[in-house]
Amino acid sequence: MIHWHLEADVVVLGSGGAALTAAIAAKDFGAEEVVILEKTNMVGGTTAMSGGMMWVPCNHHQAEAGVEDSWEDVVTYLDSLAPDQLDPEQLEGFLTGGPEMVKFLDEKTPVKLRTLTGLPDYQPDFPGGAIEGGRSLDNDVFPFVELGNWATRVIPPKLGPPRPTSYHEDMNLGGISDEEREARKQTDSRGRGQALVGALLRGVLDRDIAIHFEHRAMKLHKEGERIIGVTVETASGEQHVKARKGVVIATGGFEWNKELVQTFLRGPMTGPVSVPENEGDGLLMAMDIGAKLGNMSNAFWMPSALEWQVQHRDAKPNYMLCQHERTLPGSIMVNRAGKRFADEAANYNALGMALHVFDANTHNYVNLPYFLIFDQRYRSRYNAFGFKPEDDLSDMFTVADSLESLAADLGVDPDGLVQSVDRFNKHVDESHDPDFNRGSNTYDNYWGDKSFEPPMSTLGRLDQPPYYGVKMEAGVLGTNGGPKTNAYAQVLNWQNQPIKGLYAAGNVMAAPLAMIYGGGGGTLGPALTFGYLAGKHAASGT
Repeated sequence: MIHWHLEADVVVLGSGGAALTAAIAAKDFGAEEVVILEKTNMVGGTTAMSGGMMWVPCNHHQAEAGVEDSWEDVVTYLDSLAPDQLDPEQLEGFLTGGPEMVKFLDEKTPVKLRTLTGLPDYQPDFPGGAIEGGRSLDNDVFPFVELGNWATRVIPPKLGPPRPTSYHEDMNLGGISDEEREARKQTDSRGRGQALVGALLRGVLDRDIAIHFEHRAMKLHKEGERIIGVTVETASGEQHVKARKGVVIATGGFEWNKELVQTFLRGPMTGPVSVPENEGDGLLMAMDIGAKLGNMSNAFWMPSALEWQVQHRDAKPNYMLCQHERTLPGSIMVNRAGKRFADEAANYNALGMALHVFDANTHNYVNLPYFLIFDQRYRSRYNAFGFKPEDDLSDMFTVADSLESLAADLGVDPDGLVQSVDRFNKHVDESHDPDFNRGSNTYDNYWGDKSFEPPMSTLGRLDQPPYYGVKMEAGVLGTNGGPKTNAYAQVLNWQNQPIKGLYAAGNVMAAPLAMIYGGGGGTLGPALTFGYLAGKHAASGT
């Protein structure tokens, strides 16, 4: 007989965007008592460190902005990127639930979204792709003063203080005035992932949903064919939490679990940019009770770089994502042969896959390790990994007066690097990159320097010493394989039947879009959608 230390209608595991959305939805759709069990002493998971965008096709903000979209176009786009890989039921759940989730957040929570016009889908030239954007949603800033003391519980971004601006303001409006910036400072207003988590947390607090910190979920309890609760580790020992209607697993991926990474991922993964607590807890619990798995070899890939050893409780390293550093003019990426191997400005998920090219003769991954290279002109213009042009650089940067010396210091073939830079500079002068077509599509140029006309917004010479190099990692935003779900976010068994009382959302589940990263917010759009679907269905107790 289990002694239950705590009981609730719906128990949510985790506190990222999917988890917070699930808790709010469960409460609003009829669950009288909802609790959140969080492994750490902070709220927000990887969502809090993210850009906070959500990719949700056919949403009402899109329609209000006059951007046309259709299921037919979306399905055509997704099928062209992953032929025969998508589960029709999961996909329908996403396409139906996504717009419903967006409207729910707009009407029932402090979350305020807008369509990010101008940001194209990540493969805009594929059939059905949104070249002019509209499917990606951005958050308005949220004043953290509205959280009171809870503001200190939100996981901060990795580089510097939280941004007081949204993507829309930075990318489409050119920023905000000094007066507005100062006003936002007074209210601790934050944009991006901070805004999303802050607004969702406010929604949780408004509903008196309890959050229990340092409660690490370890084991699911089953009675007959139904999940009835979970065992958690706490500072005071093992405890059991009963779920009268359902348990929602939203604990993140398994990218910080070395054994799981080596077992499941299809290629090397050396630099996750997520919170180090993403150790596959939810996956292990789901496996233990016989959940069907899917998409286990894939992840949301992201080039990253190691900066310093942070004082995390497990002394785990701090990896930073690499986005604008590689897309701005005057930078390239090369492998140890000194050769470019991809369009540096391509979307990060697709670029990450290029790191898994394997040479059967040398028996190694030819593009690992790889390096970001740029010159003094670039250094004088742009920030790099949080360092401004006027800042002293850390040891993560290697600096040399010549390309040959830089190559030697990095362990790169000097002749290969010199030849690659000479060839790239020649193509920059011709305003065209015939090798990898960098700058040839809308996506590449969106993330470049908009003070230059395409394709020069992303193409620029490297010819002013000193030269700089940074060793890069095969990183991920998170893994996206795990228990398979149906259109209601119910976890399935190997007979494709729902495991009653068990739900999954976010990176812990088998991604509904498989290997695809549709556009900006390709992680959070499906995550919050299935969080919403999970909470809504769990509240029914069926």
